[in-house]
Amino acid sequence: MTTTPPSPPRLTTVDTEDTVRIELHGDLDYDHADHLLRAVTDKLTEHPLLGDLHLHCAGLDVIDSTGLSILLMIHRRTSAAGVRLHLDDRTAKLDRLLALTGTLDHLTAPLTGHREHPLGSTAEPPMTSGEARPARPTGPHRTTGPHRTT
Repeated sequence: MTTTPPSPPRLTTVDTEDTVRIELHGDLDYDHADHLLRAVTDKLTEHPLLGDLHLHCAGLDVIDSTGLSILLMIHRRTSAAGVRLHLDDRTAKLDRLLALTGTLDHLTAPLTGHREHPLGSTAEPPMTSGEARPARPTGPHRTTGPHRTT
């Protein structure tokens, strides 16, 4: 049996002041995934006013656990920078991998944080440094049954 050698990803990038689009072609695997991470990190540095990062995944052939890890790292970096990450034109294989690993909603959920809140959001606003967080109960929670007093 012969297998085709992994193909390094080719990245086609289109930049504007507030949006970067990177088209992925090839494999996002152990040997090549760091190439995408470096490209994204460079774009985040080059574009301080970046609002959206679009990764077009239609040309993505193979993605392994390292590739998935890189997508999660990219999500962490874009979230920290207040940039919305979009995984556009996902292949069925990529969607299956993201669903199987429980990362589909995480990677494709709208950005939440200090930069922008959707109208009508019921999420709590971020806490300021002087606010105290309410304590969570630590013991067992019992809603029924006899109450004892000693």
